[in-house]
Amino acid sequence: MTTVSLTDVASYLPGKPVPAEFYTDYPGAEDKLRNHPMFKVPPSRHHVAADETNADMVERAVQPLIERHGRDEIRSVDVLLVHSQLPDLPFVGAGTEVARRLGLNPEWLVDVANAGCASFVYMLKLARQILSTTDAKTALICNAQSAAGQCFTQSEVRRLAQAAIPGDGCGVGFVTTSAGAPVLDVETRHIGDYAGDMTVAVDDGRKYWEPGESQLRIGFTDASVAKVLARGNRLVPEVITDLCRRLGVATGDIDVLVTNQPNRTFLRNWREALQLPAERHLNTFDQYGNLFGAAIPVTLDHAIRSGQVKDGDLVVLGGFAHAGDFAGGAAVRWHGGRG
Repeated sequence: MTTVSLTDVASYLPGKPVPAEFYTDYPGAEDKLRNHPMFKVPPSRHHVAADETNADMVERAVQPLIERHGRDEIRSVDVLLVHSQLPDLPFVGAGTEVARRLGLNPEWLVDVANAGCASFVYMLKLARQILSTTDAKTALICNAQSAAGQCFTQSEVRRLAQAAIPGDGCGVGFVTTSAGAPVLDVETRHIGDYAGDMTVAVDDGRKYWEPGESQLRIGFTDASVAKVLARGNRLVPEVITDLCRRLGVATGDIDVLVTNQPNRTFLRNWREALQLPAERHLNTFDQYGNLFGAAIPVTLDHAIRSGQVKDGDLVVLGGFAHAGDFAGGAAVRWHGGRG
């Protein structure tokens, strides 16, 4: 099988940091879920500007890749995979606009609508499969999250516990047929039993696209939160343990673990289940909140820039999506700094 590497990652955070008080001091900021472990408020997060799109963020996140690898190298990518947590337009993903902005002409262009908070892992698997079975040599995978500064700042939603947790940002990965930072294996699971358990709510009962007065929010209830906690606590350690078993290593041998970061409770429970100390399970939750699908590439980029990822490290990426309908893990042997 052709060796495929996660050669580089880069990221972009929009605007200035937004403090927790933007939500907690908002008039009427009361919610019965406010003290639930699922909704412990991070000190900071970033919000997209009112006119900032997913394609805008991807374009800005890719700039460091262009600086490090050259504009021609990025423009010549064969595969473009894009996940937008909140699409800017109905019917149309951001992929074609990203291609136009960056001057790309990929043979493969896929807007990935599923896999949510673990979509970076899923897109890495797709890129690896395409690059190892076709003539394609390079891929660009992009995660854009723009819901925090849009959906969660609505006047009625902003007072809810759920609103203070997300942050906006974008992470991208450059994948190549090379041995620089080889993708050792990827484990993914689509779990149909949990499909549809993540819901949105509007008080007037309309469909989300119909006109009305009520504001769209995630349909959290005490029962649904309990289900998500139970599934998330189990799914991520399971998929990463199975991945490590296939590689012939113990989970305790992971040098760097980077996961999605819904809340501190998940982060603690996952590293304890995998028998990893906190310093090896890296996150940016306190700085950027729950970045949904962008969390893995953004945190990995920051870890590399800060020197927390060393040459030769076994880096494992993992997470789960929505209410548990997808889980995935990927292992990369990091080499060569920025490639």
